[in-house]
Amino acid sequence: MSYYFNKEIDSDFADAITQVTAELKKEGFGILTEIDVKATLKKKLNADFRPYTILGACNPPFAYQALQAEPRIGTMLPCNVIVQQLENGNIDVAAVDPLASMQAIQNPALQSVAREIQLKLKKVIEQL
Repeated sequence: MSYYFNKEIDSDFADAITQVTAELKKEGFGILTEIDVKATLKKKLNADFRPYTILGACNPPFAYQALQAEPRIGTMLPCNVIVQQLENGNIDVAAVDPLASMQAIQNPALQSVAREIQLKLKKVIEQL
């Protein structure tokens, strides 16, 4: 089982982030964090890196359900979605597969929540 699902799109990097954020919003997700990996690596290591942003997406009702079922699930939240520029200039958008990440947790109550989140995140990727 893969730990993510992705789609390569022909887009400008900034436009891709806007588009991904809009699609996430349609599925009830907000962005809690936005990490500009390229800028961070340049600042901390003086290393050059391709445009790469990590969006920390959260769907509050599902996060609440998961936290009620498993108190330490916050170690795996929010759901990360990455937007990165490939060598060919296209943009790769990938989302974590919550079912894959939940396999490590032996709590059946999380499976239904993970399935619903998986469907929403897959829909986001498909709509790009």
